[in-house]
Amino acid sequence: MIGLFGGSFDPVHHGHLIVAQVAMEQLQLDAIRFIPAREQPFKRGLHRTSPEHRAAMLSLAVSGTLGFAVEQAELQRPGPSYTMDTLEELRRRDSRADLVLLLGADAAAELPAWHQADRIPQLARIVVFARPGVPVPASPWIGSTIEVPAIDISATGIRQRVRRGQSVRYWVPDAVAEYISRHRLYLDPE
Repeated sequence: MIGLFGGSFDPVHHGHLIVAQVAMEQLQLDAIRFIPAREQPFKRGLHRTSPEHRAAMLSLAVSGTLGFAVEQAELQRPGPSYTMDTLEELRRRDSRADLVLLLGADAAAELPAWHQADRIPQLARIVVFARPGVPVPASPWIGSTIEVPAIDISATGIRQRVRRGQSVRYWVPDAVAEYISRHRLYLDPE
């Protein structure tokens, strides 16, 4: 089974990585593919860095972690990045792959508004991350939920720290912090 974990990852942080590790263990996944969106439909014009920067940081974050990889499918197409298009592409590449789409409860709540959402469960089982205090929406499309730790780290908070000149060490992997500094990312006001 292959877990698919998509998002902006603007930037990727330890919360993303911990949740992915927990999902891998609880679902006994063979691999997790992190899928950076070129342009998330609900965040059009709001990404703070280029897709290339976000993918590079993600590659640094997962480097050396057995079973973790970055999937570039959405970066190779023009935006907006629709999950349905990505699932169809992955199915074309390997029609026998057992795909598991991993969603946070917040993303799952928006699922009915997604492009061709009703077709997604035909291509991948949907598993939602349940965090303490965050309700998982009721939906016939959700195959199951898994419990993950409540980690109060957000990409928005990281960008604010960078803009204020504060350290993001321990919020993001060291290689990502170095990349952000080297490329002078997130210094402009949002």
